[in-house]
Amino acid sequence: MKNISLPFHTKLAMVLVSIISLIYIAILGETILAPFMFSFLLALLLLPLANFLEKKLRFKRSLSSIVSVVVMLFGIGSIMYFFAHQLSDLWQDWPLLKTQVTNTFHEAQEWINHTFHVDAEKQLKYINDTATGALAKSATVLGTTLLTVSSTMLFLSFILLFTFFILNYRRILFTFLTSVFKEEHANKVKDIIEQIQYIIKKYITGLFLQMVIVTILMVGILSLLGVKYAILLGLVAGIFNLIPYLGIFTALAISVLITFATAGGAKVLLVLITFIGVHALDGNILMPLVVGSKVKINALIAFIGIVVGEMIWGIPGMFLCIPYLAIMKIIFERVDPLKPWAILLGEEQHEKKPRKVYRITKKIKLEEKD
Repeated sequence: MKNISLPFHTKLAMVLVSIISLIYIAILGETILAPFMFSFLLALLLLPLANFLEKKLRFKRSLSSIVSVVVMLFGIGSIMYFFAHQLSDLWQDWPLLKTQVTNTFHEAQEWINHTFHVDAEKQLKYINDTATGALAKSATVLGTTLLTVSSTMLFLSFILLFTFFILNYRRILFTFLTSVFKEEHANKVKDIIEQIQYIIKKYITGLFLQMVIVTILMVGILSLLGVKYAILLGLVAGIFNLIPYLGIFTALAISVLITFATAGGAKVLLVLITFIGVHALDGNILMPLVVGSKVKINALIAFIGIVVGEMIWGIPGMFLCIPYLAIMKIIFERVDPLKPWAILLGEEQHEKKPRKVYRITKKIKLEEKD
């Protein structure tokens, strides 16, 4: 049977329909697919621990999976408890924050009155009208908040369950992936799976190490500068740094608001300079050292992936985009028709230029000696 070569416009239409269908399925199945994608990454990270418990300590497969998930849950719970403790300290200073915000509000009123000639009564009238509209929608906002909290709890529950199931049935999943393809491709499939496991484990480990280093740097510098809530601000910077490119700006906005409410404008400038310095250090040294060497995705594709991930799944999509782009790159590199897409996802390769001038000069010197 002869291979039929399809026209370009037919191939393009098939590719576009496939992409649109996948995105539509991803949007419809967000409740299941988003936590499953997270669980897959966490299972790869916990796989060495599960194998150690199973092979060295003779745990059963189910028990080793449960213990691994409990260890992960304990680690996440410890971080959340520490973060909540820092927030409680911030809550105790609420009267001070309220006073600072009130003074700032009055100063802003005077500046608006002096600059735009809008008196305080008109400003208050506009604020009251806005507040009235906001209160009218308070029931909707409250309902949305409760729905968000319940969705988050459901999301976390799914992550724990899926992580356990993936660890417990990992041999079945591996056998399925190697059996679904033809026997002649078995070695290539095994190689892809091993590379994905290695790269993702190194990526998540590097990302966690990067978060710890950024947190320590921020806490240390802000403490030396005498900024209040240095530990809280450093923790916010480290956690939000997990979102590439956009997370640092979110952390900066939160830190500037808290610092302005507690210490005024002078400390805000110090916090701003600290964030810029640490971010420059992180982007040029830490990121290439502990993360960039593991996941070589160029900045353009990474930024597009973050935006598309946010459009499809919101914040979870922003977290998931980089590791799954790395998985796609690993697959593309090992499938010949898809290698051009791997080049598009990767970074530019800088070839070393031959030192022709040095060689020619050395040859002339040797000839002169002869």
